[in-house]
Amino acid sequence: MPAQQDGFATRAVHSGSRPGRAQGATTTPIYASAGFAYETAAELEDVFAGHKPGHIYSRISNPTVAAYEERLAAVENGRGAIATASGMAALATVIMTLTRAGDRIVSNASLFGGTRRLFTALMSRYELEVVYIDLDREGELEAALNDRTRFVYLEAIGNPKLDVPDIPAVAETVHAAGIPLVVDSTLTTPFMLDAHQVGADLVLHSTTKFISGHGNSIGGALIDTGRFNWGEFPDPDLGKASSLVGKELAFLYTARQLVVQSLGNLASAFDAYLQSMGIETLGLRMERHCSNALSLARALENHPGVAAVNYPGLASSPWHETAERLYRPHYGALLSLRLGTRERAFALINALRLPKQIANLGDCKTLVIHPGSTIYHDHSADVLEASGVHDDLVRVSVGIETVDDLIADFTQALDRL
Repeated sequence: MPAQQDGFATRAVHSGSRPGRAQGATTTPIYASAGFAYETAAELEDVFAGHKPGHIYSRISNPTVAAYEERLAAVENGRGAIATASGMAALATVIMTLTRAGDRIVSNASLFGGTRRLFTALMSRYELEVVYIDLDREGELEAALNDRTRFVYLEAIGNPKLDVPDIPAVAETVHAAGIPLVVDSTLTTPFMLDAHQVGADLVLHSTTKFISGHGNSIGGALIDTGRFNWGEFPDPDLGKASSLVGKELAFLYTARQLVVQSLGNLASAFDAYLQSMGIETLGLRMERHCSNALSLARALENHPGVAAVNYPGLASSPWHETAERLYRPHYGALLSLRLGTRERAFALINALRLPKQIANLGDCKTLVIHPGSTIYHDHSADVLEASGVHDDLVRVSVGIETVDDLIADFTQALDRL
């Protein structure tokens, strides 16, 4: 964490900056080196043994990535961060650090399709039990927790359902049971969500999205907010790490040394460079993303060709009250439309001029997709229902274009249906 509590924008611009001062550079360079040389054998021995800080091999750590991780931790007000090769790699790292065969994960049922696939299809191979609950239903969370539950998982804003879990209330219940809460903050970013303040213990991001912001880089991140006492977590590896480096760093140490080092899922230096630059303008972009999304949602809600608009910033959203309490005046950049039929949904997408049809979100450009025929094409009806995916649904990731142009484009496309 920074020595003083600077504001978000100041931390985003100034933290984790290690420029090449001898050359007068103002940004951290890309260290495109597979390994790192030392003058003596004893010096390298000390680095390997952990007696001296240093980089050995870019599969384990890299100066560019380390500077980026410092910036990630600073904007999250976290204890430390690990940058991974993708958002899914960040989630896999958490799973492999905190669970063993026979353990239980409790997750909100409203999930991104890739996350649901990882939990359901892959984790069953390793004898992990994943229990899906509806956090909007009173008592389901408490009933799902037992002595085998290793963490509870939720998305700060559901993708694409746009539900908004009451994170502080969930955290209170989970912490009372001595269990960590893991929050995917991809849609909210650290600009909207102070994860530490609301009770999250670990925060995940697909940094491919808003943190990168330009659709040119794949990455993920996990941040330890510093809330959870890892010395009391029931796992021998974390217990050993607590003895070695202290309970405060036990999770980060175990995740990096046991999982990331072994799997090689650390972010590349080039991707870390791009995403670190993205953080510098994150606040500015999120302001525009969110204001554009609210304006577009309001305009579309009043169009007769739209059956329904789902956006947490609208009073019509079932989760508007929670969104007001947690996120006001910013409600994110994702919204969804229901058009009545699959054919009308496809026709709208085809008639739009500005948005790109891409399986991504968080780009400066507005992006659209039909989730039912793409991301969720192989999921069951129960999963589609829990995720808010309907055959007539179009998901819109609102960009930073001139909002009047976006409204005009959607209006002309709807008028042609």
